[in-house]
Amino acid sequence: MSLAVSLAAPQFLFDFGSPNAFLSHEAIPAIEARIGVKFEYVPVLLGGIFKATNNKSPAETLAGVKNKREFNALETERFVRRFQVKPYVWNPFFPVNTLNLMRAAVAAQFEGVFEKYVDAAFHHMWVEPKKMDDPEVAMKALAESGLDSARLFARAQEADVKAKLIENTQGAVERGAFGSPTFFVGKEMFFGKEQLREVEELVRGG
Repeated sequence: MSLAVSLAAPQFLFDFGSPNAFLSHEAIPAIEARIGVKFEYVPVLLGGIFKATNNKSPAETLAGVKNKREFNALETERFVRRFQVKPYVWNPFFPVNTLNLMRAAVAAQFEGVFEKYVDAAFHHMWVEPKKMDDPEVAMKALAESGLDSARLFARAQEADVKAKLIENTQGAVERGAFGSPTFFVGKEMFFGKEQLREVEELVRGG
């Protein structure tokens, strides 16, 4: 199935393992209110995208580069002020393997609890951070957020769910994605949380 949508419906390709995807998620509701259009959330597996594109996480690409990490932190501070969102709390268990979390996100779509699941998973990754690649920890945290985590994690192991996550991830790479957060407005791709300004401008203009 193609991920292409009309110009009016911006897409947000995300993985819970990205703190910048979390900040984007926090900023999106206010943008939706301003533009009168809902974002379409598309769960992808960031590890799969990295493997397919030979990319690495910012934690690796920033290591050992003088001034780059400091500028990245400054850029994040600017984003937090501009979009009036709370900064994330660094997850001490980073990097977290998000395979089961992202499969469960697809399962949540199929089960009709996607928005609630996304809010909860981001919360337990970057607001009250936990070791979310430990199934017992993740299921307990999600259950505390009012989700049937046992059902979702069982559903996440079914073939149609796994296939859908692979399809989303491969489709993202085919369209030009190399990381998360990535946004699409029609065929126009934007990478990084700072590009949300461009996304908003394009939707308004379109």
